[in-house]
Amino acid sequence: MKKILFLIALFNLPLQLVGLPEQEFSILNSLNAQNIQLHYDFGRNIYTGAESSRSKVTITLEQFKADSWGSWYYFVDVDLSSRFTESAYTEISREFKLGKTTPFAAHIEYDGGLSRNGSFQQAGLIGASWNGHNADFSKTYSVQLLYKQFFKSYDNTRPYASAQLTGVWGLHFLNRKMTFSGFIDFWRGEKANGHGCLVILSEPQLWYNFTRHFSVGTEWEFSNNFVYNNDPASTQTFFWNPTVAVKWTL
Repeated sequence: MKKILFLIALFNLPLQLVGLPEQEFSILNSLNAQNIQLHYDFGRNIYTGAESSRSKVTITLEQFKADSWGSWYYFVDVDLSSRFTESAYTEISREFKLGKTTPFAAHIEYDGGLSRNGSFQQAGLIGASWNGHNADFSKTYSVQLLYKQFFKSYDNTRPYASAQLTGVWGLHFLNRKMTFSGFIDFWRGEKANGHGCLVILSEPQLWYNFTRHFSVGTEWEFSNNFVYNNDPASTQTFFWNPTVAVKWTL
C-alpha cells in the first residue's frame, strides 16, 4: 500500500496458481502477480489534530509483470471517505535488465495523482536497481538509487531536482503461511519555505495467508517530513500510522 507520495517496485507479490508443484509455483510467484488490498487506517484516531483529514479507508490495486526485457510494476491507491473518493495516487515503473546474469537493471518511473481538492506534485525518476532472491523466491530484495525530478503540478509548487534511495524486501515463512514485506524510501524534499529536508517513509506489511488467494494482515507506515500536519500549533514531523487489512491475490 502506498500513500500520498511514494514509490516502490515489488517483485515478491504472492501469486498462487492451483495445480503447480510447489517449486514451480514459487518461481511463478515472482514473475507475475496482481492483488487488491483493503486497509482501515488508524492514523486519524492516533493523531486527532495533526491528521484530522486523513482518510480511514484505502483500496490498493497493484500488479507486477516480468518479461524478457525486464519488468513492469504499478500500484493505485484510492482513499475513500463516507461521502467521497478523496484521492487516487499511482506509481508506474519499468525496469530493463542490463544482462542475462547481472542483478542490475535500469529503472524509470512516474509518480502522480489527483485528489478532490487538487493534485499531487508529479515526479519522474530514473536510475538503477540491484535485485536478488534465493532459489525458491521465498526471500527477495531490491535496492534502487534514482534521480528524482519534481514538476510544477499546481499553484504554490515549483520544479526541483532530488534523489531517492529505496530498499524493498519480501520474506515468506512458516511454509508460506506468513509474509513479511515492505519498503523504505529516503529522498530530498522541500518545505513550504523552500528549504530542503530529508523525507523518510517505510511501510512494512505482515500477512497471514489463509489460502493461496486470501490474506489478513497489517501495514505500519512510519514517516518523517512526509505527512502534512493539520495542527498549526504542532511541529511534529514523525508519524506512525498502522492499518488492519485484507488482501485478495488474483
